[in-house]
Amino acid sequence: MKSGGGRKAIAEINITPMVDVMLVLLIIMMVSATYIVSKSLKVELPKTSSPADSVPMVAAVVVTKEGSYFFNEEKVDEAALVAKLKAAAAQDPDTSLVVSADKDALHGAVVHVVDLAKVEGLSKFAINVQENQ
Repeated sequence: MKSGGGRKAIAEINITPMVDVMLVLLIIMMVSATYIVSKSLKVELPKTSSPADSVPMVAAVVVTKEGSYFFNEEKVDEAALVAKLKAAAAQDPDTSLVVSADKDALHGAVVHVVDLAKVEGLSKFAINVQENQ
């Protein structure tokens, strides 16, 4: 005689919650990485005599709503921006460019910065945005 109405217990593991948690952790890591670029602390690092592995460079450009440019927190005009982008590309061709623009900045100004970077040899870009809360 069988008890329990003949039902067989399900012996599968549901990994959907684990995938959801991992996705949330990945998103948090990606968002926090952009804050590291824009809000870094200025510290004097210790010196070493042994060469270190190459770390990919990150250049940050900010476009204000007035159309002004800032390269790594330094206000520059378009000619200086071109020179700094060229220098960054010459120093490391794998340099990534992170463009942060004011929400009221003209779309064309952001596209212009990306075009300038492409002309100067940079090929990796990211647009910095703020997530809706």
